[in-house]
Formats: sequence, structure tokens, C-alpha cells
Amino acid sequence: MPELFIELFGEEIPARMQAGGAADLARLLTAALADLKPSGVRTWYGPRRIALAASIAAEVPASTQSERGPRASAPSQAVEGFLRKHGAAREDLREESGFLVLARSLPARPAAALIAAALPDLLRRFPWPKSMRWGGSSQFVWVRPLRRITCLLDGALVAFDMRQGEDEGHGLASGNVSEGHRFLAPGGFPVTGAAPWVEELRKRFVIADAGERKRIIKDGVGELAAAENLAVVDDPGLLDEVAGLVEWPVPMLGRIDAAYMDLPPEVMQVSMRVNQRYFALRRADGTAADRFAFVANVVPDDGGKAIVAGNERVLRARFADARHFWDLDRRTKLADRLPTLDSVTFHARLGSQGARARRIAALAGTIAAALGADANLARRAGLLCKGDLASGMVGEFPELQGVMGGYYAAHDGEAPGVAAAIRFHYAPRGPNEAPPTEPLAAAVALADKLDTLVGFFAVGEKPSGAGDPFALRRAALGVIRILREGGLRLALCPILGAAATGYAELASPGVVEEVLAFIAERLRVQLRAEGARHDVLAAVLGAGLDDDLVRLLARTEAVASVLATEEGTNLLAGYRRAANILRIEEAKDGPHDEAVASHLLHLASEQVLDRAAAAARVAVPAALTEQNFTGAMAALAELRAPLDAFFAEVMVNDPVPELRRNRLALLARVRATMNQVAEFSRIEG
Repeated sequence: MPELFIELFGEEIPARMQAGGAADLARLLTAALADLKPSGVRTWYGPRRIALAASIAAEVPASTQSERGPRASAPSQAVEGFLRKHGAAREDLREESGFLVLARSLPARPAAALIAAALPDLLRRFPWPKSMRWGGSSQFVWVRPLRRITCLLDGALVAFDMRQGEDEGHGLASGNVSEGHRFLAPGGFPVTGAAPWVEELRKRFVIADAGERKRIIKDGVGELAAAENLAVVDDPGLLDEVAGLVEWPVPMLGRIDAAYMDLPPEVMQVSMRVNQRYFALRRADGTAADRFAFVANVVPDDGGKAIVAGNERVLRARFADARHFWDLDRRTKLADRLPTLDSVTFHARLGSQGARARRIAALAGTIAAALGADANLARRAGLLCKGDLASGMVGEFPELQGVMGGYYAAHDGEAPGVAAAIRFHYAPRGPNEAPPTEPLAAAVALADKLDTLVGFFAVGEKPSGAGDPFALRRAALGVIRILREGGLRLALCPILGAAATGYAELASPGVVEEVLAFIAERLRVQLRAEGARHDVLAAVLGAGLDDDLVRLLARTEAVASVLATEEGTNLLAGYRRAANILRIEEAKDGPHDEAVASHLLHLASEQVLDRAAAAARVAVPAALTEQNFTGAMAALAELRAPLDAFFAEVMVNDPVPELRRNRLALLARVRATMNQVAEFSRIEG
């Protein structure tokens, strides 16, 4: 099949938009040229270009079109509208069964013609997150000025231009010329296909593949660091961004002035990352190294001395700014910043950051008491945890909120546990950050997240679909991870109730149940992502919403363990058979919740199942009360053999009405007993 190759070359595309732009090009082109059956689509992206190659059919074969139109007696306006819609003439119509039918032969359409017709419109409606106009009065927009459009079909130019009516489209037209590195190999070169284009770019100091650029950067920086017994601080986001800033990556190391090495390492790392896109380095003991790594986009003539010196000079100026904030912020205690928070809005309907800090303080004390931590220290940490929002450093680097509060609290002489709790109260902020494990810090982190959840649910700002502007799903996952990974036993209902008291005028009576159900659903989603039996969790939740997540997971694990055995599989099959019979019969004559009449149990298998069900009705609640979930499932497992024998010997829907109702009541007793542990009807498979 012929190869289609397209390159869109222009000024520097923001790194964060490159991968999405390439993906959008592939998606839109595949849809626009669907008749040509594109396959083997490959994309490239970098600072000044996105490109695509695909195999397509040489043409759309000739075909016959037949479509029924209006009735033969329809007004002429209807007939003309049908013809206009299909670009047909009256001689293409024939009458069949009282209707006009369009029948015409369509000739084969060559791929080049279809491409030339589709590309201008595709490029004009390209969905960049932000676009710009440049030069003249053209309405054509692109993420940055677009300079060249290369479009080839099996090496031959596919000619088209971007004119549209009186809009000249900046004079852009397709060609077969690309460009190499802006400084190392300026000027154009002819393109004949994707593979020659990649190789020619390499000769002209451009690595077309983003993945290869990332490998060069990661390996190069790592080797330079290792040569000095240092390690690179892992930062996948920064690696992606730098790979989108350079076409010919040349890793280098610079030195940090000793005068700034007493700055907190987080300040140094964030300043280097945000302002300069530098990589931070660590010594073997984990402390900050007096070196930094960066990536140049040129091959230096002097071994890099001038480039390194220039970057060191810029970094000194950045660190001087950080030093100013660090020294200035420590002159004011966190506690003295609290009045400022009363004038900082958290949310229009949820009040100020000051009010939020007071709510977190009260809730943190309650949680700490439940976890066996010092409630007074938890309240102190909760009250101070938002204080650094009024600091200059956090104003400059919002990424450091919490971290700086921990440093400032330690400087102010607060208890070490208070400083640590402030530092970690936002954690975990993502899947790669560990949750706080120390009970005091965990209490403050939980208070922060639960206050957020209850507050936004109270004012109706709940996640919907993919929309979650206040990161409530992340907050719920944070609660789950803190409790789950720390093995912390905490009854959430009273804690959520305490949080709701902070929103007395806003919280509806059902807000606690709503938030608890939301957290449980996020737990189910997390288990599914881990490949665990999320359906078992749904079944356990069906028996009643448990507000102790550790207990809930233990119960889920016990059920899943038994169901994984042959005995458990057979027990589930027996339950389903009983539940299906009851569902059908209860639809006819209502619930069968009456007591089982022993004198109507004529068959031995009925009597055995009745005794087994009676024993389980005693054993299961007792085991659940003791939180012996394995024991509860073991008690249910005793029902397996009696159920098998019952279904093998007994006809449930006996012609004698008394026997039928008694047998249904016996099955209803079995179902109710099993449902105390889990609603087994929710088990999949």
C-alpha cells in the first residue's frame, strides 16, 4: 500500500501540547480518510514539528450508489433538495414502488485527490488547546506560526493550499521540503518519505522520535551524575518537558554556589525545575548535591564551558530570589500569619482559609483521639497547616505548600510532630507519593481531606462524569490510602458527622452517607485498577455500608478467599439457584419471610438444610460481631453440601401449596443468612 507522509513544521510548539497534537493529527486524519483504510499509523512530535506516516489504499474503488428518496408524487422542492444533498441530477433518479430512487455509478477516486480535498479543512479545524493568528488578515490559526506543510504519497507531492475564499491562509501550500536544526543545520532539504526524513533529520541534528530524545536525556544525565557518585532525582514530568524543548539533546552538569546550599532541598529543586528546567541531583546519603544537570540544544565548540557558566550565573540569580523569600518568611511566625488567612478565600460558599484551618484543627483533634495520637498536637498542627499560604515562598512556588509550613513550624519551635504533620498534610497528592504513616500526621491529613469532601458535597459541588474541578476523587483516594496502607482502624461515620458540624448551615442530613458512599465507590475503583475482586467489595457493601475501611477490606478478602475455592464456587452456585427461584416466586406471591414449619419438612435433605441454616444463623452473626470474617465464611461454607443435596432431591414448587411455601421460606432463610456477610448476587462470573 502507498505511504502517506505529512509533516507540519513551524515555530516552537509548547512541550505540553506536542504529544496531544500528534495524537489529534492521527485521529482526525484516520477519520477524514476512512475510505482509504489507513493502517500502520506512526507519529512523531518535537519542538518545531508534528508528523505522521500511514499506509493507505491507492484509491477508493468504483462503486454504485443507490438510495431511496421522496415519493414520486412529492413536491418538486423536496426532490430538488434530495438531489442537492447528493450532488445528483434528475437523470440519476428512477421510480420504484412509488418512490424516487437515486442510482448512479461512482468512478474510482484516487487517494491523492481525496487527501488534497481533506487536508485543508482538517488543518483549519485542528483542535489545539490554544491557537494564534499571525500576519495579515488571514483567519487561519495554529498553535504557533506554521511555516511548511509537507504532504507526500509514495514520495510524490500531494498538492493543495490553505486558501479559502478570500482568505489566503497565510500563503501556505503543501510541498516536499523540511528543515533541520535551527542553528546547527539551517535551511531546507527535500523529503521523499518517512524513513529518509528521519535519517536526514538526524544528519541535520534533529532526533525526530520523542522517545529516543527522552532516552538520550535520561541516560546522558544519569551517566554524568554517576561519574561524580551522584544520582538524579526522579522527575518523569520534567523529563517529558525537556524532551519537548530540544531537538538535539546535549546533557551537561553545572555547579551550585556554596552560598545557597543551606536552602531547603525542596526549594532548590522546585526553583530549578520551574524556572530553568534543571534536574536536581542527590548524594548517596540522599542529601542535596552541589551540582545540577541541564540539557542544551546545541553542540558547543568549547566543550560547554560558556553554556555551563551562563546557566550557573542564571541559577545564582534564581537562588538569590529564593534566599530572599526564605529569610523574609522566617521573620514572621506561622501562628502570626493566621489572621491573614481570614482574608484569603478558600471557596465562595465555604469561607476563608482561616475558617478552613479552624475546622481542620477541630476535626484533626477528634481523629487523633480515635487513632491514639495526641489530640492537642493534632489541633495545633491543623490550625497552622495553612499558614504558609500567606508566605512569600509559597506565593512564588505553590508546589511547596505544606513543605514550607513544616520548615517554618520547626523554625518557630513547634513540636517536631506538629512540624511533620504540617509538612505531610497534603499527602498523598498522587499515586507516586507515600501517605503519612505516623498517627499524628495521618490525623491532620485525614482532617484536611475529609473537611474538603464534606464541604463540597454540602454545597452540591460533586464530581460528575469526567469533571472533578476540586479534585474530590483524589481526596477520597488519599483517605483510602492513608487508612489502608497504614492499617488504621477508624469509624468514618462519626468523623464525617463531626466534619459536617463545621458546615451546620450548609450540610444536608444525608451528606455523611453521600460522602461515605463516594469513598466506598473510589475504593471499589481502586481495587478494580489493582486487578482485585472489586465485585466482592460491591457484594460486601450490599450487606450494609461499613465505615471502617480496614474492616471492610478484611471482610472482602475473607469472602474472596472462600469464593476462590471449589467449595466456595459451589456454594455461590447454590446461592444463585436459591435466589433465582425466590426472585421468580416472590414476584408472584410476595416475600417468603415466614417461619419454617418443621412438621412440613418431610424429606431428609430438607431437614438437614434446615438444621444447617439454623446453625449458620447463630454462627454467622457471632463471627461478624467478633470481626472474625474468615469464621463467618467458614460457617456459610457448611451450607454447601446441604444445599446440593436439597436441590438434588427436593422439588421446591411442590403441587401442595403448604409444602411449596415452606420450602421457599427455607430458601429465603438461607439467602438472608448468607446476605448478612455479602450480597452474593453481586458477584460476577
